[in-house]
Amino acid sequence: MLWVKTFHILFVVSWFAGLFYLPRIYVNLAQTQDAATRATLLGMAHRLYRFMTPLGVLALVFGLVLWLGYGVGAGQGWLHAKLLFVLALALFHLACRQHLRTFTADTNHHTHRYFRWFNEIPVLLLLIILILVVVKPF
Repeated sequence: MLWVKTFHILFVVSWFAGLFYLPRIYVNLAQTQDAATRATLLGMAHRLYRFMTPLGVLALVFGLVLWLGYGVGAGQGWLHAKLLFVLALALFHLACRQHLRTFTADTNHHTHRYFRWFNEIPVLLLLIILILVVVKPF
């Protein structure tokens, strides 16, 4: 079980690195007027999204193995709450994909301020998930 837990943590940390950095790229994309800079940032965003998606899938798979295969947190309220916030995290990941599509199509209507706030969502979700996992308040 410790190997599974190790890989779960590895993939969660790696996925979060992408979830923290991709919206920062969006901030810069929303601010730039230069075509060359825009092309560079779009390329970075596409490569990052393509890289972080399998990391997120693997984080979820290893988490499910811990829960369903080893019974970690089974029947405990904190795990149900954590799963709800992990679902929110997956929805955030899909929202990142949608924003990437709007930037690619050059139809983005959000400002850099919007993306600065958007960038804070994974930080809040991580904080909540960590509290649930470590403190187990219920």
